[in-house]
Amino acid sequence: MHTFSQNLITLLAALSLTSFGVVQSRAADSLKPGSTLVYFGTYTGKKSKGIYVSRLDPATGAMSTPGLAAEMINPSWVTIHPNGKWLYAAGELGPYKNGGAIRGFSIEEDGKLTTINTQEPNGRVPCHLAIDPSGKTILVSNHGSGSVSSLQIAPDGKLSPSAWADQYPTLGDQQKPHAHGADFHPANRFALACDAGLDRINVYRFDAAKGVLTPNDPPYASTAANTHPRHLALSLNGKFCYSINEAAMSITAFRFDAERGVLSEIQTISTLPRDYTGNVGSTAEIIMHPSGKYLYGSNRGPDSIAGYSIDAQTGRLTLVGHTSTHGRTARGFGIDPTGQWMIVGNQESDTVVEFKIDQSTGHISPTGTRFDLGGPVCVKFLNVKP
Repeated sequence: MHTFSQNLITLLAALSLTSFGVVQSRAADSLKPGSTLVYFGTYTGKKSKGIYVSRLDPATGAMSTPGLAAEMINPSWVTIHPNGKWLYAAGELGPYKNGGAIRGFSIEEDGKLTTINTQEPNGRVPCHLAIDPSGKTILVSNHGSGSVSSLQIAPDGKLSPSAWADQYPTLGDQQKPHAHGADFHPANRFALACDAGLDRINVYRFDAAKGVLTPNDPPYASTAANTHPRHLALSLNGKFCYSINEAAMSITAFRFDAERGVLSEIQTISTLPRDYTGNVGSTAEIIMHPSGKYLYGSNRGPDSIAGYSIDAQTGRLTLVGHTSTHGRTARGFGIDPTGQWMIVGNQESDTVVEFKIDQSTGHISPTGTRFDLGGPVCVKFLNVKP
């Protein structure tokens, strides 16, 4: 009996080390060169001053404590240039003209950020940025004005003033435009943009050499009424497109005709468990796994990540499962380039939480690593050369 009790105590102690009571049990504040930088966009206030950065060891999942990389008011969306040298942020609301600003930063060796320059978004309240694969054009989603606009990136990383914008219409008294997220097709001949207010995904033809966007024919695909498509994820081969629908708590899968720029709906699947009876809330982010085999979406309210496997031939989704984000208001999240680690920002509980991704099933499970960080709403990764 004495030996059994000792063994039981030892087992319980070991299990406690992986619980969320030890919030940084796998964290490491000093990581070897060759680790991955993790950038966090936030809503600023008493607990946040701007953009934060951590280091992730992709071999073990160990993370350093997030530190301030650059001060900026409400950098709610950050994105990294394809060359890995620059980061761009959308300042949403705050003391900006027209309620927003786009700022470019150079990425220093220690992960800190140095301002390059700042431009207005040619719209109100920018909430999302997408950089085309050639690295010359940024597409801005302006939630406040219900428009998309573009800025050009010079060879030195500077942003030029925006010379193009597409203002979406207001449909009657109820449907006002709210541009929310966009992406460039992998072949870089098209761009797609969600309008959560109009229940549309707009399609543009894109001339990468000139940085010119023009409405496609047809110019958009409609989702079901009151679905509110928010963000997009494209398959690695560009054949399929997935929108996460903010109000409907669902994901819609489309087939994309890369010659004509036409979206054709395949499937709409819920992001909630079939028997769910709790707070419905709204969805937030959608991310494609680097392997292209899995797709994930975040649920605010239920505060969970919904995971799906993808049929490579048909593009259809099959539910893998739902996992608690161990925080309040699950918002932005990201997956590291190796596909092993997911980091989730819980906006209202002011925490970031790490998960391990099972490469054979797509299931995610918490690692026990968690950090306090004010208002985290966007997560981006950058591999650092040894």
